[in-house]
Parts: sequence; C-alpha cells; structure tokens
Amino acid sequence: MSDSNTADTVVIGAGIIGVACALQLARQGRRVVVIDPQPPGMGASYGNAGHLATEQVFPIADVSILKRLPAMLLDPRGPLSLDWKYLPRALPWFVRLLLNLRPASYRRTVAGIRALNEASLAAWQRLLQSIDRPQLLRPDGSLLVFERAASAEAINAVRLRMQQQNVAVEFWPGEAIRQVAPQLSEAIRGGLFFPGTGHFIDPYTVVCELVSAARASGVQFVQQRVLDGRLDGTGVSLMTDQGVVAARQVLIACGAHSASLTAALTGKTVPLDTERGYHLMLPTEQNRLPFAVTSFERKFIMTPMTGGLRLAGTVEFAGLKRPANMQRAWQLHRLSQGLFRQDLNAQDATAWMGFRPSLPDSLPIIDRLCDGKVLLAFGHQHLGLTQAAVTAEIVAQLAAAHPSLSGLPTLAPYRLGRF
Repeated sequence: MSDSNTADTVVIGAGIIGVACALQLARQGRRVVVIDPQPPGMGASYGNAGHLATEQVFPIADVSILKRLPAMLLDPRGPLSLDWKYLPRALPWFVRLLLNLRPASYRRTVAGIRALNEASLAAWQRLLQSIDRPQLLRPDGSLLVFERAASAEAINAVRLRMQQQNVAVEFWPGEAIRQVAPQLSEAIRGGLFFPGTGHFIDPYTVVCELVSAARASGVQFVQQRVLDGRLDGTGVSLMTDQGVVAARQVLIACGAHSASLTAALTGKTVPLDTERGYHLMLPTEQNRLPFAVTSFERKFIMTPMTGGLRLAGTVEFAGLKRPANMQRAWQLHRLSQGLFRQDLNAQDATAWMGFRPSLPDSLPIIDRLCDGKVLLAFGHQHLGLTQAAVTAEIVAQLAAAHPSLSGLPTLAPYRLGRF
C-alpha cells in the first residue's frame, strides 16, 4: 500500500474480536484493513462453545486445583491434558499462573473478569441490534448440572461464591431441570441456573454477519500473513508475506499468535500461551437442549446450535505447532453418555481443535501504546466470544485521539504494563 492509500487502522486478526473491533472503528469514519492468513472467523472463533459465559468470573485455576492436578493429568478421560515435551517451554507460564493464585492477585483478576463480563451481554445486544441480527444471540440462561449426591455441597459453595460476586444464580432441583429439558437423565440431581447468560446459535455465522456489516462500512479484508512490523514517524509498517502494508495505527487482535508482533512493536515480551480446545459437533441432535448445559463432574459443555449440538470444553497444553489430537474431541461424546435418557447420536459428527489465547492471570490485554500507534486486544482465554463486543467498544474509544472510557470498564487491569 502506498502512502496515498495508507489505512487509518490495520487490524491484525479476523476472529470475532478483530472483526467486531474493525466494524466499530469503521463506524468512526476510519479506513480499516483487516489482515489474517485465514478467511474471517476460521480460527478459534469458528469452533468455540457458543456460550455467552458472563457467569464465569473466576480465573481458569484456583488454589483448590493444586490438589486435583496430578489426578487430572493422569486421567486420559479428564478435562486437562499436557504434552510433557512442551512442559519446559510452558513452565514459566505455569509459574506465573501459580503466583497469581496469591489472594491479592486473585482478587484483582476476579474483579477484572467480572467488570468485562458484567458489560458483555448489553454490549452484544447493542452490536447485534446495530446489524439487525439480534436473533443470533439467545439470552435465555444456562445450567450447571450435577449427578452425584457428594457434589451437592460443592455446588452450594459455587452458588455462594457466585452470589458474592453479584452473579445472578438460582438453584434448580432435578425435577425442575427436567421440566425445561425433559431429555436429560434422571441421574441429574440438580444444578445452578444462570439467568444472565445465553448462547449464540452459530458462532461462525456471528462472525460472517459482522464481516458483512464491516464490508458495508468500508472495511477491507486481506488474506496475508504478517511477519514483522516497525514503528516510523507516520505510523506503522507491517511486513507481510505479500509485501509491506502501511498504517497510521495497528490493532493486534490475532489471539494466540499475538505475542511476536507485540514484542516487535512495543519491545515487551508477553507471557502468552494457548489452551488448545476441542469440540465435537453432532448434526443430528438439534432438539436435545433448550440452552447450554454444563456438567459439573464431567467438566464439559453442550450448546444447542442451528447445526446441531456442540460438545466442548477440554483443555490441552501443547503449543501452536503440535498436530491436533482429535481423540480429545471424540472423548466428549463418551463423556456425554448417561446425561440423557437416550445417548446422543454421533452419526456424521465432526471434530475440531482451536487455540484459546491465554495469559497467566486470565485477563486479556486491552491497551493503547506508542502514542496511539499500537492498540492491543488479545488474551481473552475462554471468554473471547463473551467479551468481544465490549472489547470492541473499548478499542473504538482507545483509537480516538483523546480516548475516554465513559460507561465502560476501567483499563487498568488489562494494560500490557502489568507484565
């Protein structure tokens, strides 16, 4: 791109966060270019659980997990997997994770997650209404169910913790659950209903609709790979596999792939890693559940979508390069057995793996640096879909010459400088 057609803002990353940000920036009258080596929405945004998880205000780990960790790692059917060859590279990340479990750090993380989550539902409703697609989100709540009598005490503890964080939560006995979800098994004793949550009927469709709206607002989508970047007097120069792209401003929103470009432009090393997540899509199971249901004991979620029932929720630490282990996805079908009166049909099921971008304190990086030439929006771990719309609103305000976050969460917990 020559100087005469330099973009106002180049967005690196065409996932749900990058696309939502691009649309908001274009609505400010900016010339926006989105760059990604894949078509829009084909990364983690394609295959996430589809759950608007506003209730998940706690970090990915807490002190209680330390006692359970060895058993979890040794359980081939468990929700957590670690490639031991990857451990030396991941060890500094895990050390930071453990340090964040100290009480003061943990409280800061909870407050930071909660601030974004509390604003997420309304932000999504504004965004989808603005493109005339409110039906893509169903804000009809979600359930966390349990099967064992021994789990009742732990479920009650979860309820109390949620209430302490002002998360709306109701206890439902098994009979009440089966009234709204009659195909669930009699083995389910009860659960927690979260009325302030919801689910998307197809996360990929959400991205595609936002892309259409962005294009209509003048956003250009370019399929290239950004290799490096540097700051200059007028903005940013980005070296791609097809040449150099110039911009007055860049937004780095490429998820788990954001660390190297952030370091190149800011000089700051980011402790970013990936929790590889899997899903199994069951196309014949379109009417099993009215909303998302998570199993407390089995540690996975089932979300009804237009394309069937999506089973998701495993975590695998193996980096960005190791091939996917699709047995992790098929394990989700085995985990579902016994949760329904009749087991789920896996005919024509499809398996998928994606990279969740995770920082050791479970908070994203949302920031404005280098006199406004560099914007950051990545590291949302399991909550990228949930927090995408509110993140886009924050980024749109940060992009302004005189940013103001009036009505939005304060930026302090999400700044790059905390590392």
